Amino acid sequence: MTKILIVEDVPDNAELAQKILTSHGYEVIHAMNAETGYQFALEYHPDLLLLDLGLPDYDGLTLAGQLRENPLFENLPIVAFTAWPPETARHMAESYGCNGFIGKPIVRIKDFISQIEAYLTKG
Repeated sequence: MTKILIVEDVPDNAELAQKILTSHGYEVIHAMNAETGYQFALEYHPDLLLLDLGLPDYDGLTLAGQLRENPLFENLPIVAFTAWPPETARHMAESYGCNGFIGKPIVRIKDFISQIEAYLTKG
């Protein structure tokens, strides 16, 4: 089963994404902060990381940078999951080695799943 790690500190955002993803056959692991997200990435070896950019301990972009420094994660699709304006999100995600971004809030489930599937097939 394809594993997706969600690093998101807002419970409602994480719960909605998790419900959608599990209903589409994905295994979902959830971390509430960057430090736990890093540990879960090491422990569970996810197929994709959905990463909030504003986390309580340190920002998601710092976590993305740390993961990219580890050879274990050089091919891991890391997708910023953010409510930032699209142009800002695109620029920040690219500069920290993310594969792209998905905007919040999730408005259309079909579009969200299509984006997830596209990142999984690229990775």
